[in-house]
Amino acid sequence: MSTITNVKQKISDDKAFDVVIYIIAFVIIAIVLYPLLFVVSASFSDPAKIINGEVWLWPKGVTLDSYANVFKDERIWNAYKNTIMYTVVGTFINIVLTTLLAYPLSRKDLPERNFLMLFIVFTMFFSGGIIPTYLVVQNLGLIDSIWAMVIPSAIATYNVIVMRTFFQSSIPWELQEAALIDGCSNFRLFLRIILPLSKPIIAVMVLFYAVGHWNSFFSALIYLNDDHLYPLQIILREILIQNQSATDIGLTDFEMVKQIMLAESMKYAVIVIASLPVIVMYPFVQKYFVKGVMVGSIKG
Repeated sequence: MSTITNVKQKISDDKAFDVVIYIIAFVIIAIVLYPLLFVVSASFSDPAKIINGEVWLWPKGVTLDSYANVFKDERIWNAYKNTIMYTVVGTFINIVLTTLLAYPLSRKDLPERNFLMLFIVFTMFFSGGIIPTYLVVQNLGLIDSIWAMVIPSAIATYNVIVMRTFFQSSIPWELQEAALIDGCSNFRLFLRIILPLSKPIIAVMVLFYAVGHWNSFFSALIYLNDDHLYPLQIILREILIQNQSATDIGLTDFEMVKQIMLAESMKYAVIVIASLPVIVMYPFVQKYFVKGVMVGSIKG
């Protein structure tokens, strides 16, 4: 009887623990999802109801005027094109350079690889600072160009560590030795064997770098003066500032009220449109994402 009682008590404790975990998970999910649901609802709601605080969860006064205004604004379309260009070009450069750096560091036959890795990790904690970096970019003639957006952030040290760890833990060194013994050159080994086996980590790096480029705005604030080169995040920032400036002045003028309503309606629509590509891309690399994070956190 005592054993049966202990088993029942254990089952009861497990159920109570599961209930607590589900409650905590539900609270966390609600905290994360509510801002997203609010933004989507606000993008379809009447701006007046948003300003009056009537929109909490579901759209109020459903309208598509905000999206119509976004699609009519040439600045947003130009910024969208710029962001796509920066993301594609920047991610390509990131993947090429990160892979070419991480793979040699994972090779056991690379002389002084531990010293080189220490030297690279040092830059993860200590950098030259914003002003010296700006002066370097300026002296290279990269100001007001696409290269100012992609070259300074060409390699992320953390991503190099994650990719190097993947090469060391997931690709057997014996396989590489066998290929070299059979007469395979290092370059052919890298192209024919290493890269095909590295699709999971490459997919993770694409996601890491692409999201970083897509959300980047600080580099544009520093290096870009031409508004035709602004990415989407800068245009969204201008809409927010425009809305705040109009609010600070007051609502006495009809044109000012109209400006506030327009900025309020476009603000949420632009957020939704700016987030769509990342949301669409994530499901395709989700299984690789978890694997890549675990490789970097457990074995890095």
